[in-house]
Formats: sequence, C-alpha cells, structure tokens
Amino acid sequence: MNDLFASNASLEWKRNLQIKPIMGSWFEFEHGFGPEGKYWNSVLPKFTEEQWKSKIKEISETGMQYLVLMAVANAGKTYYPSKLQPRRDYACSDPLEAILAAADECGIKFFISNDFWGNWQDLNKMMTDSDVAKLREKAMEEIAEKYSHHKSFYGWYYPNESGLWNFIDDTTINYVNRCNKVAKELTPHSVNLIAPYGTKSIRLDDQYVRQLEKLDIDIIAYQDEIGVKKTKVGYAGKYFEALYKAHAKAGRARLWADMEIFEFENEVYKSPLIPADFNRILKQMEDISPFVENILVYQYLGIMNKPDSQAYVGHPNSSKLYTDYMNWLKAQE
Repeated sequence: MNDLFASNASLEWKRNLQIKPIMGSWFEFEHGFGPEGKYWNSVLPKFTEEQWKSKIKEISETGMQYLVLMAVANAGKTYYPSKLQPRRDYACSDPLEAILAAADECGIKFFISNDFWGNWQDLNKMMTDSDVAKLREKAMEEIAEKYSHHKSFYGWYYPNESGLWNFIDDTTINYVNRCNKVAKELTPHSVNLIAPYGTKSIRLDDQYVRQLEKLDIDIIAYQDEIGVKKTKVGYAGKYFEALYKAHAKAGRARLWADMEIFEFENEVYKSPLIPADFNRILKQMEDISPFVENILVYQYLGIMNKPDSQAYVGHPNSSKLYTDYMNWLKAQE
C-alpha cells in the first residue's frame, strides 16, 4: 500500500475539505450495450464467487459505502437463480448472493435493481406495459424473499431512466410510485433511488417543484452527463445548485449525484467506455459537491481497478485512475 501512495510529482493534490469524496458507484454483472462494455463484458461471466466477493471488498477499501446494482436480468435471462426466467451461463451460480454476502462483511449498502424484465431499450413499454409490470413485481417478491435478509440490502433502484426534458412527466411519476409502493410493502424499511438523465434540460420552476412533490422516492441521483458530453466540465454545478433549491422547496427526495467518470474511446454511445482523466473528475467533484448529499459514480467496475486486484476487469488505464483517486483521497486525511 505504501508504494501505491508514493509521492508523485505530477499528482500533488492539495487538501480541500470542501470537495466530497466518492461515496458509491453503480455495479453490474454485464453492460447492457455491448460496444460500451467491451473491456469487461467478456470477463465478468468467468468471475468465480470469490472474485465477485473480492471485487466488493476492493471497492469498500476506497471508502465507498453504497453500490447500485444496474440489473438483475437482461434479454430474457437472470443473473441469479429464478423461477421466472432462465439463468445466464456464468461461472458463479449466484453472483447476487456473492456480492450481497461480501457487502454484509464490508459494510456496503446495496440498492438492488428491480429490472430489466423486458427490452430495456423500449423505455415506454418498460414503464407502462401491464404485463412487464406484473413480471417485475413478481421478481421483486422473489428477490425480497431470497435476499432481503442481507443487512447490505439497503433499498431498491428503479433503473428505467427517464429523460427530464423540462419537467417530470406523468409516465415517470406513475412508474416510480408504483415501483415504490411494491418496494415498501415488501421491504418497509428500504431506502429507494432513481437516477434520471436530462439534468441540464430541467426547467426548475414551480411546476417542477409540484411534480417533485408527487414523486414517491427517497433519493434522486441526477446524472451530471459529463461523460456523454451533454454537459461541459465546470457547468454542472449551476444545474445542481438549481436542483438543490427545488428540492429544498419541495421538501421531498434527498439530492445525490450520479457522476460520470468515463469517456468514450471514440464516438459517443458507439464505442467502449474508458476511464476519464482524474483532473477532469476532480473538477466534476469540486463543481457539484456544495449541492449534493453524496456523490455516486458510474462506475467503478471496468473503469477503476486496484493495481493488484484479484478480480481485475476493465480498461488497462483503470489502475491509473484508481491510483490517482486514492492518492488524492489520502491527501485529504
């Protein structure tokens, strides 16, 4: 560990207690869009139970306290043993059990996805179709029965992302509220989360506040959209400042951030995700820290790796990003 934090003339991080550290990350068993997950999709199916557990322990060593599971199913197959769909052919028979067991030991809190039980790219159908909703709710019952005894089962994540173009539409409100009603019935003490996109397009007026008041959700982690190049570095802070004021006025939903620590290898949305430079990421952290309770990132897995990781997966530059971030974090002590 001493070698990891050895002095580096090019990385002289100054102590700044106003910048919040990264408190959590999204986590996935597979990236839904193949070209973006090039550097980890072929590796994850081969992970053993011990490797999944090792990855959770590795993440906990960074000080992160929350993980958000992107999906429990995809393309008609599940990532855990289910009566509803066949299981994906993974080396580990139950990756969900493995990561929750490891999180129990590490003190990690997991938000567990309640999807994707249909085509995640058909957003409207996923959010409005009654058959999909019935299947999703049966799955939530099954997942709660099998896994909610884990102390790391902190809450649910509703992963059908809505674009907040000016406002929160009724489809989103109805979808989130229905999911949350089921979640609270199954797991009354759960803390539940969504992570919408379109952050810079929100019209943060009284109408937005009224819509926010209708939305039954505990936490909203808005995407900063730097990685997908919808927002420039240095601009996201003003959007989160406005969100902070809107949430304070509504008195509803804790405000977190879903901060993007990736960039695209080539064309946006059509090429692999790779680690961004830490200097860019540090500016993102500085920009939004004053306005959010916690910073989560998309995502540790595939984009960051401890250099001697027993479960190395992702881009070769992921170790550099890990080292740069941990050097900065140590400098804050």
